[in-house]
Amino acid sequence: MPYNCRARVLCVDDDEDSREMLCVLLRSSRVEVKAVSTAAQALSTIQIEHFDLYLLDAWLPDLDGFELCRHLRRLLPHTPILFFSGAAYETDKQRAIEAGANTYVIKPDLSGLLKSITYFIPRAQSAVA
Repeated sequence: MPYNCRARVLCVDDDEDSREMLCVLLRSSRVEVKAVSTAAQALSTIQIEHFDLYLLDAWLPDLDGFELCRHLRRLLPHTPILFFSGAAYETDKQRAIEAGANTYVIKPDLSGLLKSITYFIPRAQSAVA
């Protein structure tokens, strides 16, 4: 995935192994990534840093990913928000889309995740440029 060095993703997942794997995967694709484990950390981080894409899990310890998505969408109406979650019911996907997510990929579909990121990052960057 040929992104420029400006491509930045904020990954929000309470599972340490998932965060680490996503960081390795995205960095190997030349995407700068920051990972946090709670919605509160995510909301605090976006006040001081810019990201081209948000990658959320549905299950977070302090606020579920759907509510976090609604907050992000109100604050950042054009920034892509993707879910990458083990919550695999159709209702989970529907809740994410209704909350403002651009797409929903079920763990562990890394190929689908990379395809979605490949699609959305260039669009996010061209919207800012």
